[in-house]
Amino acid sequence: MTIRILKSSPATAGLAMAALLTMAHGSLAAQDRDAGALVERLAAMTAVSGYEQALTDTLLRLLPGSRKDRAGNVLLTVGDGEPKRLIACGVDEPGYVIGNVRDDGWLTLRRVVGTGDPLFDQQLEGQRVTVFGRSGSVPGVVAVKSTHLTRGRGGSDEPFSVDGAYVDVGASNSSDIDKLGIANLSPVALTKQPHRYGTDLLAAPSVGRRAACAALLRAALKAKPTGRTLIAFTVEGLLSGRGLASLGQTAGPFARTIVVGAIAGAPREQPVRNDTTLAGPRFGPATHWDLPVRYAGTPVETVSLEDVASLSLRLRAELEKKP
Repeated sequence: MTIRILKSSPATAGLAMAALLTMAHGSLAAQDRDAGALVERLAAMTAVSGYEQALTDTLLRLLPGSRKDRAGNVLLTVGDGEPKRLIACGVDEPGYVIGNVRDDGWLTLRRVVGTGDPLFDQQLEGQRVTVFGRSGSVPGVVAVKSTHLTRGRGGSDEPFSVDGAYVDVGASNSSDIDKLGIANLSPVALTKQPHRYGTDLLAAPSVGRRAACAALLRAALKAKPTGRTLIAFTVEGLLSGRGLASLGQTAGPFARTIVVGAIAGAPREQPVRNDTTLAGPRFGPATHWDLPVRYAGTPVETVSLEDVASLSLRLRAELEKKP
């Protein structure tokens, strides 16, 4: 493995240190056999923005001593003393809700406000989806026109959109839909089946944000903190930012804030700019620590498990660093 540093800066120096830590500790599987499985487990879960409860309940079970606040965030305070730091990771993802239950058993969709875009909608066409009703998850598909029936008849040049999405869950009428526990505003997302390929790659919708949170979770479980840090898995980041923004008032002030996430391209550390959820002095100097992803925002969004390991080691070092 070759490490190439183009210029010396806080960001590149930090990334180089993370790479060196990864080399020193070996592969992700070598440092913790359960770590790769944890990334895959979280990547298999769905947390449409505003409907994150199943995932946050799982995080509560995985993280001893954690709790939920009134906003729905999962919080864990580690270490003691002052000043206090905040390390946060958003758990939510873009998605849809049921817009209407038709009498013939078909379901229509609405995009959750603030998440996704028309290009994102095109990923739905002819794909497997999961509807999360009051009785649990229900498998379904987004209908697609038969190529045999439409061949030679021409067709619309309009791209597929959420307005043209009809979800089939095998129901014949609205009574069948009610028996399945599905109603208006039930969340819907592409069916998650994390796919490993290559030597250390994992693909799944929204896997970058989920893998970043897995890295923070592993760091929290393994670290021996020397300073006081609030670890937060926040909700509604894509919808309104309410989960993270609320922490300034309910748990701040903080001497420093790190927001862990994912970004297309190379890993990077950058100051927070123009982020209204971190507005005000109660968050202190804030930076983003971003996990690199391939094919961002697609059904095959991909992370390297070695990159996840590197981020987790760096977060652990941060937790063990004296303030």
